[in-house]
This record gives sequence, structure tokens and C-alpha cells, in this order.
Amino acid sequence: MLVKFRVNGDPVEVNLKAGDRLLVDVLREDLRLTGTKHGCGIGACGTCTVIVDGYPVASCLQLAAMCDGAEVRTVEGLAGTSTLHPVQQAFVNRSALQCGICIPGHVMAACALLERTPDPTEEEIRASVDSVYCRCTGYIRIFEAYREAVALAKAKRS
Repeated sequence: MLVKFRVNGDPVEVNLKAGDRLLVDVLREDLRLTGTKHGCGIGACGTCTVIVDGYPVASCLQLAAMCDGAEVRTVEGLAGTSTLHPVQQAFVNRSALQCGICIPGHVMAACALLERTPDPTEEEIRASVDSVYCRCTGYIRIFEAYREAVALAKAKRS
């Protein structure tokens, strides 16, 4: 089965010998985009979050075959050639980086939130943060990074 979709703006074609391959595996193994991490494998931890057609998706639950014609964005597709995405910059500025397993999921969840809701409420930020489980931190710096990302995105728009 040939599946055609876009990843980080680039067209890709993947020949799936089995229609039950997961998006996380296709991204990591076939396309060598290893920023998306394997976590729980049951869609509960959020470390494998990517954006599919504008919405955050647990790629460990998403069949790659279902992405035919879709736009998929991974953490590798966020930064420009000379600058970080505002969300990435906010995570750096706030030292919200720990071991690195959950951070791509948090960054992608934050990007999806800010693209849909440029000025999110504290409750919306909390719901987004809660969608990705971090084993290393108390989340304070991650919350700060979300808030700074909102400010950076606003400044970029003005």
C-alpha cells in the first residue's frame, strides 16, 4: 500500500507492506525523524505527539495509512534555518528541558494549542500541558515556557 502525505512541508511516499504500521514507527524508522519519541504505546503519555492536519495526535495510536493526503508536522519541522520556533525558544529560555523524552511532545502540543488559540487561558494551557506526561520535572518551567511562547508569538505577530 502506497501512502502519500506531507511531513514538515515535504511530500513523502511510504510503501506500507502492512496497513497496521503506526505513524510513530514510520516517522522514526522509515523517515528517520527521531525527534518523535516512543513512550507508553497506548496514547496516554503524549511523548509521541505530532500535529496532523492542525491537531495534536498521539502518533503511537495513529495508523500511518490513515495519513494518506494529510499534513504531518514533527518537532524537526518547527525551527527555521537560523531561528527557533517561538515555542522552542520559550522552552530554552525557561530551562524547561529535562531528559528530552517528553519535550518534543510538549513542544508539539504547545504549537498545536497556540495555532488554534493564540491567546489561551490558563485552563487551556493546563489541559495542553496535562496531555503530555513528564517524568523529570514538576511542570512549573513547562507552564512558564507556554506562557512565554504566547508572549513571543504575540510579539512576532505585531
